[in-house]
Amino acid sequence: METKKDQTVRWSILRHGDWSIYLAATASGLCYVGSVNQPFAELEAWVEKHRPHSALVQDDPWLKPFATELMEYLQGMREHFSMDCDLSGTPFQLAVWEALRQIPYGQTASYTDIANIIEKPAAVRAVGAAIGANPVLITVPCHRVVGKNGSLTGYRGGLPMKTTLLNLEKKSNRGVKHG
Repeated sequence: METKKDQTVRWSILRHGDWSIYLAATASGLCYVGSVNQPFAELEAWVEKHRPHSALVQDDPWLKPFATELMEYLQGMREHFSMDCDLSGTPFQLAVWEALRQIPYGQTASYTDIANIIEKPAAVRAVGAAIGANPVLITVPCHRVVGKNGSLTGYRGGLPMKTTLLNLEKKSNRGVKHG
């Protein structure tokens, strides 16, 4: 039986417009969504750090269901994801990532809001660090977190990607799949 430390991590590239995004999944679900237009080295470094004894294998057919849902989202056709995710993190990180999943499509929350949701109101900076460690951009919607005053703040994928995702969610969502 595979463990999280010793398993196959399958990867593919999602192309949307001028964006290229590396995706990776294990037998348990999506484990990584990369930053826009970053080199393969970003994925390799993540696997080396978080799944150090895993084989990294390109497998476009395996990733197709994940890529399909992400493409539907990027095309404005999906608000929620039905795919399984294989998240590895501390209990605190997992709590933060679960709180991110509760932010409704088209809305934002502040770091303070997330700290309050997880009942750790003094842990705003730690919440920011956990959000920065989110391995599955878009599907765990850390792009929906903004500063307390509503300003755009850091994002692993870069502020242009964050802005694009927030603007996408502001558009009309008629005909959107709810996964």
